[in-house]
Amino acid sequence: MDATVRFYHGVLGARLVATIGTADFRHYFFEIGTGSTVAFFEYADAPPARFAKPAGVPDPRAIQFDHLSLDLADEAALEALQVRLKEHGCEVTDVIDHGFVRSIYFTDPNGIALEASWWVRDATGRDADYGDGMLFTDDDPVPAVRELVETGEVASTPVTRLVQDPTDIVDPA
Repeated sequence: MDATVRFYHGVLGARLVATIGTADFRHYFFEIGTGSTVAFFEYADAPPARFAKPAGVPDPRAIQFDHLSLDLADEAALEALQVRLKEHGCEVTDVIDHGFVRSIYFTDPNGIALEASWWVRDATGRDADYGDGMLFTDDDPVPAVRELVETGEVASTPVTRLVQDPTDIVDPA
């Protein structure tokens, strides 16, 4: 957790806004935008197995999470973060131009793949235009997206269950 605080607060500038600590675990929260936080756990008697993967690279072990993307205000902020990461000795990619968004990729001390992006064409704060060939480019989208395009809504939603014991997890397929 010490390395997490040093990275998220010290390198990324994410303000530490809350901490919970017991004899069994720590749970720390960092502000990553107005009204948004990201939280990390550290368990006293469960040293984590090291795991890392680059963003967007398939890995059979990473079934639930690929990477976290952080939105930046503008291109200058993206370039400034890239410089800041380098100044702190962190490896970071060149700016990748995806057309509608420009991104840099890096990893936190826990092996979590991170992306910081500036939206050249902001997809938020406006109605979705599913015919927009810049933001919507999947020629064979999943059924839920086809429903959104046709009706503006999804026809059904999944039912979820709380996991009480990891051995109770079953493959829904």
